[in-house]
Amino acid sequence: MVMTVFDRRLVRQRRDRAARTFDRFDFLKQAAAERLVDRLGDVRRTFGRVVDLGAHTGGVVESLPPGVGSDFLLSTDISEAMLARRDGSYPGAVVDEEALPFADGSLDAVLSALSLHWVNDLPGALVQIRRALKPDGLFLGVMLGGETLVELRDVLTEAEVETTGGLSPHISPFADVADLGGLMQRAGFALPVVDTEKLTVTYDTLFDLFRDLRGMGETNALLERPKTPLRREVFIKAAERYAERFSGHDGRLPATFQFLWLTGWTPHESQPTALRPGSAQNRLSDALETEEWSTGERAPPNQ
Repeated sequence: MVMTVFDRRLVRQRRDRAARTFDRFDFLKQAAAERLVDRLGDVRRTFGRVVDLGAHTGGVVESLPPGVGSDFLLSTDISEAMLARRDGSYPGAVVDEEALPFADGSLDAVLSALSLHWVNDLPGALVQIRRALKPDGLFLGVMLGGETLVELRDVLTEAEVETTGGLSPHISPFADVADLGGLMQRAGFALPVVDTEKLTVTYDTLFDLFRDLRGMGETNALLERPKTPLRREVFIKAAERYAERFSGHDGRLPATFQFLWLTGWTPHESQPTALRPGSAQNRLSDALETEEWSTGERAPPNQ
């Protein structure tokens, strides 16, 4: 049973609304796209059929090196308005990450930058991605992780409890590294790797951060979000707490964004596999130039 956490209709609406001015607020997406393309460049492979999943305005595809996607290159997004802002020299399609339309074994690579953290059924989406890939196909993605906006989460929680005596959800629950590693394995990916990096963006005020989040289309889309706006007093108290607890020596306020990187391959016979226990041909004791002692035996005192 899939737990519905996000209002996907609202995610699309927020992204539609942000599309017109997205180039003024796309710095996080561009940072993710540049890093993703750098990582792809480290893979000495040719990928002829490629999909950019959750492309927004197409930053990943525009940065790809020549030859990647030479047979088929498609940008997809849940927002038609975002896709309309991309470079029109390559095709785009409105696609929901929770219901992929690609045939099994039809793609060489699926790339995704900062979109999958809005998916309700992430395990299901990963399974669909793996199925769409050919044997030895690559999935390379990045999504926001659990340490994203930890400062904002803390001060909003404190300010709301202190001001109203209650608490409501305002910031999305994000996955963590341990969760994603298990999900990649369960989805059937071979050689799964999940790693993380943090980016810190600084602001003059808390309200400048809110402006950027709206401009990115990354504001609250939780299904159980409050249906009435927070009281002004809560925001004022949160801004005060943010400045008191987190401001740097220059008075600017840091906001943390955690990137979680996911890399996985569809299984193929050419890939390395772990040896069967007991099948090693060389002894560790020989490599260490020492004697080998069985479990339970006592080594001489000089050992």
